[in-house]
This record gives sequence, C-alpha cells and structure tokens, in this order.
Amino acid sequence: MIRCIVVDDKPLAIDVLKHYISKVPSLTLSFSTVNPLEALNKVIEGEVDLVFLDIQMPELSGLQFMKIVKGKCLVVLTTAYAEYALEGFENDAVDYLLKPVSFERFYKAVEKVQLILKGLAETKNPSTAAVVKEKEVTHIFVKTEYKLIRINVADILFIEGLQNYVIIHTATEKITSLQTMKKTEEQLPADQFMRIHKSFIVALHKITSIERNRVIIGDQTIALGEVYRDAFYKAIAHN
Repeated sequence: MIRCIVVDDKPLAIDVLKHYISKVPSLTLSFSTVNPLEALNKVIEGEVDLVFLDIQMPELSGLQFMKIVKGKCLVVLTTAYAEYALEGFENDAVDYLLKPVSFERFYKAVEKVQLILKGLAETKNPSTAAVVKEKEVTHIFVKTEYKLIRINVADILFIEGLQNYVIIHTATEKITSLQTMKKTEEQLPADQFMRIHKSFIVALHKITSIERNRVIIGDQTIALGEVYRDAFYKAIAHN
C-alpha cells in the first residue's frame, strides 16, 4: 500500500482527493490537513510515501515544502495555477494536477507514482530485477514569454544557446525559451543528447553525418567545439 497524505488550505479540495484516494486500492490515506507544517512533521518522521500537495498555502508554500522534504517522499502537486508547473517539475514533482482535478487525471498521476515506487523497490531488492532502467523522459516543459510549452523529446533536432535564452529546433518549428543552456541540458536524457559546443546541444540520434569536426543534422552544420570533441567521439563510438 502507498501511504499518502493530502495537504491543501481548502477543505473542499481535500475532500475531493480523499474521495479519489478511497477509490484506488493501492492507496491508503494516512493523514490530511490544511496546515503544511503538520504535514511536514509527518514526512520527516518517515510515515509518508506520497504527498498530494497544494502550491499556494499560508505559512509554507508547496514549493518551499518540496525543497525541505526533497528525497523523503514523492510529491504530486495540485493547484489552480498552471504557471507553477515548471518550477514544480524542477523540484522533482512526479506530476502536476490542475484544479478542478478529474478522477481520470488523478489516476494517471497515481500510475506514475506506482512505476517510480516499483523501480525503487527493485533497486533495494536486486533479486526481483536484474536491472532497473532510468525513468524514460518522453517530453520536457519549457518556459516561453507567456506560457509553458510541452515538447516531445523525440522531435528535438538540436538546441542553440543565445545569451539569455535558447532556441529549440525541431523538424517543423523553432521554439524560443527563456532559460539557460545548462537548465535545458539537465532536462534532456543524457544518453540521447550531448553538448558539442558552448552554444549547441544535439540529439545524437538525429545526426546525419560528421565531417571534419562538423556535425550535420539535416541541412544544419554545427561546429564541434574543441573542448567537447573527445567526449563526443567516445559517446558516438558507443551508440
């Protein structure tokens, strides 16, 4: 059973999630509260596997809560404000539920939690699985001027860095995001993407050819930076 708690400053929102939890056999509700400080004590005491956590609360916000309990339990965020999604994922939220939360969407979040907990259990008990694969990253969220955009990882050709922003190139569009190259690189799966120049990250599986320290992706030629060459050639030798 997955021991979970619900933290929200609105009792009605708590009642909705308590009802949903009661409908899922793998979940058991250990505690619910409008006070995030009470919930914090429960997590610190090690009595919680999963927290359904509101973001905007008095005394302690959901994001502050996550930073304190980082690694001690899994967190699914609940909020009426989509603009907090990116920061939530940056703090390793499993999922992000927009209010009003439907049961279907709630259940999808629970399925993600189950997969993660299964992987952790197999890691602690190697006899149950020879290898636990890293959770597959299928998409990322990037911040533009007005909204968060979801981009499928498989669609990305390369990322170009410019001063205070990046341009994500796909086969059909260019998406300008207000974030750094470092942050973008951290979002992407390391076995599929690699920085080959201070201003470029490329999708290794999208490379057409390599010519004289230049990487060709479609009709785009990207210089291979000297400090990145050795690591790049080692990487492609194992792909």
